[in-house]
Amino acid sequence: MAVFESKRWVTGAFLAVLLVLCFVAAIAEISGNRNGGTEELQSSSNSSMAARVAEDDESFNKHAVDDPEEVVAMVDMSIRNSTERRKLGFFSCGTGNPIDDCWRCDSNWQKNRKRLADCGIGFGRNAIGGRDGRFYVVTDPGDDDPVNPRPGTLRHAVIQNEPLWIVFKRDMVIQLKQELIMNSFKTIDGRGVNVHIANGACITIQFVTNIIIHGLHIHDCKPTGNALVRSSPSHFGWRTMADGDAVSIFGSSHIWVDHNSLSNCADGLVDAVMGSTAITISNNHFTHHNEVCKFF
Repeated sequence: MAVFESKRWVTGAFLAVLLVLCFVAAIAEISGNRNGGTEELQSSSNSSMAARVAEDDESFNKHAVDDPEEVVAMVDMSIRNSTERRKLGFFSCGTGNPIDDCWRCDSNWQKNRKRLADCGIGFGRNAIGGRDGRFYVVTDPGDDDPVNPRPGTLRHAVIQNEPLWIVFKRDMVIQLKQELIMNSFKTIDGRGVNVHIANGACITIQFVTNIIIHGLHIHDCKPTGNALVRSSPSHFGWRTMADGDAVSIFGSSHIWVDHNSLSNCADGLVDAVMGSTAITISNNHFTHHNEVCKFF
């Protein structure tokens, strides 16, 4: 793969600040889904999503930190330290960005991709994604059957029960027919290639934990739904209409969304709702949109 290079963004585009830390407290009463009513799933082997929504509030809040100010101070220290290293000039590869400095300074980063999982800061710093699993190489940009995805597709990768570090064999544009519903302990790593998720459904992170999304272009997402979609090897269910967010985080924890380009979606670019917590959204480029993030 070619070495991943940072890009110079078009002048005048809305550039997200270096780090947007997203910490959302658990909702005391959780009733209803994104459409205002409790979603019902059809499955012979899994409990309904409605039952999962009705779990104790503590299950959504257990990942919240006791002292948010302490986390903010840690982020500030990381940025200051990285900025000071940059001043060393020739003697340092530092950029002033603590996340970039953590992995880009390794000239063999392509052989040490999982180091990225140790580079998080902020509330989502403990998200390990698929660090403890094998690599899964996406070779097929297709998404012909959301219920029975083909091996080699992104959908087939993200629904697996095991931890996976997902990479791409080549540049590709993936047009999803339905929401890409992720299973826990997954990293989608787009470094070194040019991967677009565009002109269809986009990413849903719902009732899962430990997700890292890095280095993707996600744009022109459209509402989809009223269809069956698989969320694990043993479960598929009926999905009501999705809003058309680039990344929808719903009742999930330990999520890190970093170094992505997100634009021009039907609803928001990043939604973190329904008690989602322990989230960092960092170094992303948001453009062509007036409802960038929603948190509640």
